[in-house]
Amino acid sequence: MHWTLLIIAGLFEVGFAFCLGKAKLVTGTTQFLWLTGFIICLSISMLLLYKAIQVIPIGTAYGVWTGIGAAGTVIIGLLFFKEPMSFWRLFFLFTLIASVVGLKVVTN
Repeated sequence: MHWTLLIIAGLFEVGFAFCLGKAKLVTGTTQFLWLTGFIICLSISMLLLYKAIQVIPIGTAYGVWTGIGAAGTVIIGLLFFKEPMSFWRLFFLFTLIASVVGLKVVTN
């Protein structure tokens, strides 16, 4: 249950990064709406992270949370913001994902 909350928290971290990226591209009311989405995603992410650390050690939970957020944000950047894709970016993205999975596997 707590691992599920942690994964969802990481996905909301990706959501708030996506909202920030979109807010940067627009102005006016649309920018306000994207920033509102950012605050909502940020709040949900932090609440779920807090709930997850009630059972999962903070070092592991924070590492997994930031790993999901970092990997997801790189993928969002590649897909939606046309960031450059290179062998080394993909290589380190996969090592980041492997590290997140590794933390899950070695934590009781």
